[in-house]
Amino acid sequence: MEATRSILKTLAETSFDSVAGYRKAAEMANSPQLMGILTQQAQKRQSTLDALNQELVRVGGDAVTSGTTAGGLHRLWADITSLFEKGDEAAAERAEEGEDYLLKKFEAALKDQDIDPAARSVIEKAYLEVKEGERLTDQLAHQYD
Repeated sequence: MEATRSILKTLAETSFDSVAGYRKAAEMANSPQLMGILTQQAQKRQSTLDALNQELVRVGGDAVTSGTTAGGLHRLWADITSLFEKGDEAAAERAEEGEDYLLKKFEAALKDQDIDPAARSVIEKAYLEVKEGERLTDQLAHQYD
């Protein structure tokens, strides 16, 4: 069960980073349409985080209320670079980078054979949501390139 808790915690922390990343990208966007899409994606990712946290608590862990150190550093870097780089293209690129990273985390987690079956089901559902978000951000990056 420890492996399951560890995987869920990692995915929840990275999903927390994703929520923060979408919010930051929405702040960077100029277009009301893109801002709305990114804000909606932040809400969807929050739902993903909530589901992961619920499962994490079920298996005896503590709900995640903060992101990873790497995510925090990335947000700091984004804050600094956003002083020089704003707009729809930068916002779409930031969102795409974050979703690519998150998708890889989920793919790696699903390769682990020691995950509790109920937790695996939650992770698989979250993976599909992340995969959908990754496809959307790829489209946005091409659209605003």
